[in-house]
Amino acid sequence: MKLNQYQFIIEGMTCATCANRIEKALTKVPHVVDVNVNLATEKAIVKTNEIVELTTLIKVVDDAGYHAIPLSNISEPSNISLSITGMSCASCVNRVEKALKSVIGVQNAVVNLATETATISGNNLNGADLISAVKKAGYDAEFINEQKPQKYHYKQPSFIPVLLAALLASPLLIPMLLMPFGINLMLPGWLQLLLATLVQFILGAKFYQSAWKAVKALTGNMDLLVALGTSAAYGLSVFELIKYWHSPQIPHLYFESSAVIITLVLLGKWLESKAKHQTTQAIEALTALRPETARVRRGEQEVILPIDQIKLNDIIIVKPGERIAVDGIILEGASSSDESLITGESLPVSKQINDTVIGGAINGEGLLVVKATATSNESTLAKIIQMVESAQTKKAPIQRIVDHISAIFVPIILLIALVTLLTWGIYTHDWQHALLNAIAVLVIACPCALGLATPTAIMVGTGVAARQGILIKDAQALETIHSVKAVAFDKTGTLTIGKPELVIFKIITDSDENSLLTIAASIQSGSEHPLAKAVITKANEKHLSYHYTQSFKNIAGSGVKAEIDNHQYYLGSYRWLKSMNADVTELQNSIDELEMKGLTISILAEKASETIKILAILGFSDVIKPEAKTAITALHQLNVRTIMLTGDNIHSANTIAKELSIDEVFAQITPEVKADKIYQLQKNYGKVAMVGDGVNDAPALAAADIGIAMGTGTDVAMHTASMTLMRGNPLLIADAIDISRRTYHKIKQNLFWAFFYNLIGVPLAALGLLNPMIAGAAMALSSVSVVTNALLLKRWQPKS
Repeated sequence: MKLNQYQFIIEGMTCATCANRIEKALTKVPHVVDVNVNLATEKAIVKTNEIVELTTLIKVVDDAGYHAIPLSNISEPSNISLSITGMSCASCVNRVEKALKSVIGVQNAVVNLATETATISGNNLNGADLISAVKKAGYDAEFINEQKPQKYHYKQPSFIPVLLAALLASPLLIPMLLMPFGINLMLPGWLQLLLATLVQFILGAKFYQSAWKAVKALTGNMDLLVALGTSAAYGLSVFELIKYWHSPQIPHLYFESSAVIITLVLLGKWLESKAKHQTTQAIEALTALRPETARVRRGEQEVILPIDQIKLNDIIIVKPGERIAVDGIILEGASSSDESLITGESLPVSKQINDTVIGGAINGEGLLVVKATATSNESTLAKIIQMVESAQTKKAPIQRIVDHISAIFVPIILLIALVTLLTWGIYTHDWQHALLNAIAVLVIACPCALGLATPTAIMVGTGVAARQGILIKDAQALETIHSVKAVAFDKTGTLTIGKPELVIFKIITDSDENSLLTIAASIQSGSEHPLAKAVITKANEKHLSYHYTQSFKNIAGSGVKAEIDNHQYYLGSYRWLKSMNADVTELQNSIDELEMKGLTISILAEKASETIKILAILGFSDVIKPEAKTAITALHQLNVRTIMLTGDNIHSANTIAKELSIDEVFAQITPEVKADKIYQLQKNYGKVAMVGDGVNDAPALAAADIGIAMGTGTDVAMHTASMTLMRGNPLLIADAIDISRRTYHKIKQNLFWAFFYNLIGVPLAALGLLNPMIAGAAMALSSVSVVTNALLLKRWQPKS
């Protein structure tokens, strides 16, 4: 469903409270599904699922004490994604972000070290200017095509440079290790110089290139620290060699330190790259589901076409065992569909004529003829990949702490190294030893682990969640849901199957049942509500034909009205009709009796003269989802409070709540009141998640700290929510909280290890207690350990 977007300049805002007040006021407007008020830009963006008068939105803002000015002819905000090469640490990330944000039109830029990508948002973005800014900062960039899922072809970096460095450094290191045992195999000075030079300036050339770019940009990075440290050890050795060139005894040289450090850093980078690859396996698995071609029926012939050439309503032939090319509806045939990697559903799903199929799923035993309902870049699979990629590239709020630290990290390390050099040199007069201690400081202080700590955990966490049918829209949602204190549920389609049946059709007048059922079905033929489908199903079972309707209008959370043969009919809730002064007093006992049985009640009425005449009472029964009880129990075990928010009657709501052991119930409430209840729950309990599946749930989903949509629900709900459960299984809610808590725990562990290496290593090096080679090994190990720790999340298995 396409959303309408309205943009305003808001005058009179002074603080975050003002922005919250305006957002809350606009959220209450009917059909509004999302509101975003930005205090910094004084701009408000309002999204609706139906056309809303501008004057209505302006009046709401004015009533809240502010002034709204509509923005017309404004360019639509756009996003550009770039692949960035040459980054080595968190300092590089900050430099690229700073460069991108300096470009005109850029509102925000987020750079991810783990994926080596940048996502830039703003108005009138110029791609050439963005790439130029990245290159001026000392890195390379190219565009990423977001119009279709990318085929990930991971290229393992060559191990040859690491092997060559090890072979060249070994003759320098081994004699040093044997000297304590009285074995002297020390090579001549000129040969040590030759071996070290090959490692330093050929195999280590990339460190100098990156360091030089950093210096030109008046900043620092990990490669600058490595280049300075190894160059100092190499330079000191050359100085000693020249000074004692004619001496019969070989002076104490430090070529092995520079060569071994470079070798260890190269090895660490290789191991890190290999480990980082495993964090992208979820995306790779999803993109691998996308077939290259499809068998399409054109006229009387079947032709093989690239998947990108498939159009809406194309007829696609899917043979047994083949992957379904795009989303569609089955026209002919029956089979089963393996959707496990898309929805997380472990068992094949039976498919018949008129059933929907998902692109990327594997067709089972039958031949299927499918009509395409989406192109390849708009399919469910494409949207899933885009959502997972988005979650993996965006930053979690905790990353801001790391960004602030890494921005000043390298200058502080350079200062500590200088102080170490001067202090040891002045007080001991042993400048060689002072220089070695300073080198150890430079080498141990690797900010690379800091840059990888958060994104690698998020990549693995969102990846394993996606493989289980839990789609997380962004990193902030993943970080937020772990601290949720209460979960609010819509009832129909969330806790119940969402396919109610019409079990009671009680006639109030002398009219014929079939004629009234025909009227009810005719009115509901324009609605997608589950109760409407139940009425239509009952009419179809009786083979009733529909009347032509006019002036159809859906009143969210209340009912529908329409004209048939110049007669105005209403079909909706008891309270809605009562609010229009319909005479429902005599129906109270009948309604109470049906509601006590747990039925959902609707009333069919007709406008006669100045009154509204009741024609029939409709009673609907819905079945509780088999997993609902276990889902509520699982949330209680996580110390999360459960609440039901429903427009259904209080008796039906209480019956289901009692059976499921739900803590609180708010029944017979409109979509606007649902959003208000969310704000109330936030005040009472803290962070609140809202679970829903319908258009009427959108305001509450937007108001909640975390909106969770059922994948079996409407597009509006999924668009508004921060998280989507592809299987529509409520047990996945507890799983989502669980994987969020585990991911957040991994982030904190990673940050601890990243800081631990530096907080322990830098003082030890400054105090002269850390050999430069050991510092190099520890630096390499820090990045590898952080990524490896994040990969442990891949072992997570959902309880559902």
